[in-house]
Amino acid sequence: MKWLAYLSAFMTTRYRRFQTREALLAYQERYIKKHLTYVERFSPFFKQGIDLTQVSMDKSFMMAHFDALNTVGIKKADAFNLAIDSERSRHFSPTINSISVGLSSGTSGHRGIFLTSPEEQATWAGTILAKLLPRKPLLGHQLAFFLRANNNLYEQVNSPFLTLHYYDMSQAITSHLDSLNQLQPSILVAPASVLCQLASFQETGDLTIAPQKIISVAEVLEVKDRDYIASVFKQDIIHQIYQATEGFLGYTCDQGRIHLNEDGIRFEKEYIDDKRFYPIITDFKRKSQPFLRYRLNDILVDSQEECPCGSVLQVIEKIEGRSDDIFYFETEQDETISIYPDFIRRCLLFIDGVREYQVSQLSKQVLEIATNELTEKQQAEIISEFQNLFKTYHIKPVTLTFTPYQLQKDQKLKRICQKMPISEQHLGDYYEKIND
Repeated sequence: MKWLAYLSAFMTTRYRRFQTREALLAYQERYIKKHLTYVERFSPFFKQGIDLTQVSMDKSFMMAHFDALNTVGIKKADAFNLAIDSERSRHFSPTINSISVGLSSGTSGHRGIFLTSPEEQATWAGTILAKLLPRKPLLGHQLAFFLRANNNLYEQVNSPFLTLHYYDMSQAITSHLDSLNQLQPSILVAPASVLCQLASFQETGDLTIAPQKIISVAEVLEVKDRDYIASVFKQDIIHQIYQATEGFLGYTCDQGRIHLNEDGIRFEKEYIDDKRFYPIITDFKRKSQPFLRYRLNDILVDSQEECPCGSVLQVIEKIEGRSDDIFYFETEQDETISIYPDFIRRCLLFIDGVREYQVSQLSKQVLEIATNELTEKQQAEIISEFQNLFKTYHIKPVTLTFTPYQLQKDQKLKRICQKMPISEQHLGDYYEKIND
């Protein structure tokens, strides 16, 4: 059954082409109706029927109603205990009644649990391989995979197409260099921060690999990091997988555009401004843990372009960050203004010689900028960029403090980091959203 699901997902995803958006939307509607029938039958929470117009889910809702929502009879306490034991032991193969349990990293401050059945794992593996394997060669790839935690889900990609080699991020990167040099992976998958570290070892000659494809996961891929990784490893494109607890949400095509996985998930858009939106997803292929009109706090930037690759799947310009990466300031009119992560990034984007950094908001009046050693000229340029930003939006004076940059290997890298107490982030009744 697993191999049938695997091959079916691979073949249909790899070779099926929707000719029009209308054909895609009709396909979604057909599968959603079928999926809702299943969920109504097996999810205790939805026994009374489902009116999708009345459904509204997010992570806190999922965790609050976990026992009743899932269709496989797993209790939240049991799932948490198994996931935490796996994290501590670094053994990720145990299951509950054949259902794999994973723990999200809690980037937004709230840890979540995800469940996958063997058939769902096979479908996921077939789908992700279909979208991310190079066109040629198709077989025999060696994939080096860096992530905080492994999971039975990821192991499902092992096949004649490729062999997955998991590298534990809780160990020092230097401890993996000999193995990587010996393996000579054709595909390298890792968070952006790890890819940057590997690139630095490649520059010094401690690492000597030549992957055919590099894929960034789990963290926002900054422009400077992307360009650095591409330059060192001689890649035209650094690909991205948009993967979360909530599923495999998007991928980079061969033309370098990010597509949303609309052939398995319906995306609705809650617009923040004319381009940015929060995705609301309905996964119509995931049965063990229903995600119906589930609101993510990722900030995606819309794109209206048609992709040269020919796919009708929605293109997005980028994954900008999360709602909890937004900075809040007071204007000269005593109003609260929200500044999106991209505007903060731009203040460092064009400063020569500054690649490693983190900007944290400590209060509405204080930003902390962590960087490597700066020259007086670089620091003055950074201050000038921020002053221009504050002037443009009539923001009251903000103090910039500088501190040494340190990479936290046990945490996801966030270049833009909101550290204000929640109670201070939304003062006032007026919130201005700024646009490009």
